[in-house]
Amino acid sequence: MSDKKFDTVNPQHAGTDQYIAADHIAADHTAADFQRGTSRRDVMRTLLAGGMLASTAGGLLTYPGAAFAQTPRKGGRIRVAAGAGSTADTLDPAKGGSMADYVRHYMFYNCLTVIDTKLAPQMALAESISSSDGALWTVKLRKDVHFHDGKPLTSADVVYSLLRHKNPAIASKARAVAEEFEEIKATGPNELQIKLNSPNVDLPALLSTSHFSIIKDGTADFSTAVGTGPYKCKEFKPGVRSVGVRNDDYWKPGKPYLDEIEYFAIPDEAARVNALLSGDVQLINGINPRSAASFTPASGCTLFESKTGHYTDIIMRDTLGPVKNPHFVLAMKYMLDREQIRKVSMRGFGVVANDQPVQASSRFYFPGLPQRVLDLDKAKFHLQKSGMAGMTLPVVASTAAGGSVDMAQILQASAQKAGLNLEIKRMPADGYWSNHWAKHPMSFGNIGPRPTVDLMFSLFYKSNSPTNVSGWKNEQFDQLLDLARAESNEAKRKQMYADMQVLVHEQCGVGIPMFIHSVDGFTNKLKGYSSHPLGGLMGFAFAEHVWLEA
Repeated sequence: MSDKKFDTVNPQHAGTDQYIAADHIAADHTAADFQRGTSRRDVMRTLLAGGMLASTAGGLLTYPGAAFAQTPRKGGRIRVAAGAGSTADTLDPAKGGSMADYVRHYMFYNCLTVIDTKLAPQMALAESISSSDGALWTVKLRKDVHFHDGKPLTSADVVYSLLRHKNPAIASKARAVAEEFEEIKATGPNELQIKLNSPNVDLPALLSTSHFSIIKDGTADFSTAVGTGPYKCKEFKPGVRSVGVRNDDYWKPGKPYLDEIEYFAIPDEAARVNALLSGDVQLINGINPRSAASFTPASGCTLFESKTGHYTDIIMRDTLGPVKNPHFVLAMKYMLDREQIRKVSMRGFGVVANDQPVQASSRFYFPGLPQRVLDLDKAKFHLQKSGMAGMTLPVVASTAAGGSVDMAQILQASAQKAGLNLEIKRMPADGYWSNHWAKHPMSFGNIGPRPTVDLMFSLFYKSNSPTNVSGWKNEQFDQLLDLARAESNEAKRKQMYADMQVLVHEQCGVGIPMFIHSVDGFTNKLKGYSSHPLGGLMGFAFAEHVWLEA
């Protein structure tokens, strides 16, 4: 295996998906955003009329003052209202479990690496990370980094930060990944070695997640945050607010730009939008597509759309009832009217997907896979082959899985034409993930993007994963997954992932009709904002990038 090295760069983004562990899949910051979804009458009226709502082109929806580059300006204060926050908020990176936590962690701490917009790792606190076999890694640290209290960053801080995840008492959300660490030891003041149980060429990408933020050696008190990040913690009240002030000694020249950021939650989406439009806050996330009309040129605000790998899927449990029949699974996939779902369910804020979870922005995306489209003739054929034609089957949906109720209604209409009666069982959002998600023959789920294809496949598609939502088992897929994890040749690895995408598309009991875009909003005076494929708020890392115009 050739030496694989990641050299120092000036990263533009520090965002990444934080759901390393198999949590309830980004529902904490997406479900509430679609609580005000379309009614059944809305869906049926649109379908019957045959006229679709205008869709957006993606990217920045520009209004005066929002689209041209400017020289960053220092100074100013912004208030940021997000859709998630609770008394369980924490400054301990290992225990972060919500969007609110991840934003704070990227504000106050840094990781060894960051994920760029191509979902590739770039250097941050690490000057370089290299390995000749994918199992033994050498990490060299930057020498110009200090913690907020003035202490220099050393290898001892990194060793402590990474190894603490293996301690059961810490209850780290990243413990499953940290179990790969066989040994971590300092080999010098600014150098360390990480030995893995088995080769994993994705280690630099995994180290970008906020759970692996670097803290001071021995830190056990997280009532405040003492990190190396762009802002210092001035105030932290769980479930109330966080206040960060500029770190004037930040190791990235010229950054950050703002004097202060106040961050808090407004769970109600309508109230959040009103707070922005009234000027009470300057940045919000999780905007419902139905609120887009409020962002007129006169509003003084920008609606910002980020293409992400977030998706809502229909899950057909392989071990429960009729859906274990492969013909039935194919019939359901051919019944998905993806374009209708994109335009009706998400008001155009998304892109059509192809029954596999790798988004087009990934360097491992396989563009040669033919796009599956609505085909009622093929749906009827496979339905007849499955022996389920004319049957009545329940499908479970909830506002907890963003857009799933609307998707279920559109699917119900297609199924009826194909000769299948779908009975929609709408469940309350409260308790959905623990009581209903992947616990019925057919239900809807909601998956947030991951920093690596390996992590996505390992969590939700590998045969022995506890969160293999469909229960699909495929020996060839599992073998390819293990081989790709250790393969340093990019071309060979890309082919392996392409083969896996084909297998999931053709055989797995998961239907993915579209990737859902993240929609944020901000005052036109806020500059430096850009999109990231791992989520809104610039992949949770907006803090060091934005500034206010004069």
